[in-house]
Amino acid sequence: MAEPPAINTPRLILRPWALADAEDLQRLAGHREIADTMISVPHPFTLEQARNWISSHALSFAQGTAVHFAIELKASRSLAGAIELRAISQEHSHGELSFWVAPGGWGQGLATEGTTAVIRHGFEQLGLNRIQAFHMVRNPGSGRVLEKIGMRREGVLRQLVRKWGQFEDVVLMAILRADWIAKC
Repeated sequence: MAEPPAINTPRLILRPWALADAEDLQRLAGHREIADTMISVPHPFTLEQARNWISSHALSFAQGTAVHFAIELKASRSLAGAIELRAISQEHSHGELSFWVAPGGWGQGLATEGTTAVIRHGFEQLGLNRIQAFHMVRNPGSGRVLEKIGMRREGVLRQLVRKWGQFEDVVLMAILRADWIAKC
């Protein structure tokens, strides 16, 4: 497969990022509210950083270590966020789910709808056995999304990351292929 597929859900198209998306990505990910609870999103988020991030996707996909999706709303054809499976290990058959939705899309179930589809892709198409995710303790909304898609809390990693000069506790959650099959 030369590039990630597009995945359709009832309201979303999850598709590969294109360099033409860089300005929208910079605008959406540039919200301080996004960077505040995302472990790896800087603030400010520049157009150059957006272009570099998008440009890195082809290599990580070719190496089998990540697959990145832009969240596009079907109704408006506008971008609403990002979902990715990263840190994919072929040897151990696991990966890490990461996602964000821009503030205008919060509370509408977009993250749950999109991550459900990406989890299915990870198990059915990529053959993963385990998908894990992290969220900051102070971001319970992300934890609720992860619970809705069947992930279980496995523990708290104390002071794992530093954000805005403060060390943050992070919750580790995961779903196994067997859990997902039982849920379906």
